[in-house]
Amino acid sequence: MEFVAYASSSKGNLYTLSDGQERILIECGLPIREVKKLLGFSLSGISFCLLSHGHSDHSKAAADIMRAGVDIYTSQGTIDALKLHSHRAHVIRAGKQFASGNWIVLPIEAQHDAPEALAFLVYNKTTRKRMLFATDTYYLKNAFAGLDIIAVECNYAADILQSNVESGAVPAAMKNRLLKSHFSLENVKKFLKANDLNKVQEIWLVHLSDGNSDAERFKREIQELTGKPTYIAGV
Repeated sequence: MEFVAYASSSKGNLYTLSDGQERILIECGLPIREVKKLLGFSLSGISFCLLSHGHSDHSKAAADIMRAGVDIYTSQGTIDALKLHSHRAHVIRAGKQFASGNWIVLPIEAQHDAPEALAFLVYNKTTRKRMLFATDTYYLKNAFAGLDIIAVECNYAADILQSNVESGAVPAAMKNRLLKSHFSLENVKKFLKANDLNKVQEIWLVHLSDGNSDAERFKREIQELTGKPTYIAGV
């Protein structure tokens, strides 16, 4: 099972997951022309798209993706927020798994300032591997066993954010929003410690903040903590 990060920031998010036979899209937060360019100028090989929430950096191409013939699975809150009223928009709910092709997906409740934001536990029937994808959430209520790939937001570090607030580079109001909507390095560490990492083959840190993160530091600290190969999405 191969996870690929094409874009991962507040400017846009786009990822794929493939088992060598079927490929799914996770997020579509770039203009459709960029999405098609990154995916080889065709969406015909995409089985479906998982959409975590309605913020533009994750959903910008949603309507165009559906017009191109790709089904989207997302929450009712996201469908309503984006007005994705199409036969290709499928409602999914946290805690209720669904299957499509080689994939079984369990949506998970995320904690973000968007209606019914979701994370995803994705299992592939061909490879028998399992991936957790969680972005734009300041914590996860669940712990997981048997994961092979973890792709988790690591948006900021508390000390970097505080330094930016004190210097005036980041308004205090923005700090308060980040604390209640995005995963910090410190909380990612707590989350990873709470999970069974025995089978994990790779950890991806996604959606790093442009000004409140340090990619090399984050990679180093997570790799030292877990002993697992760690990658920075979008770098």
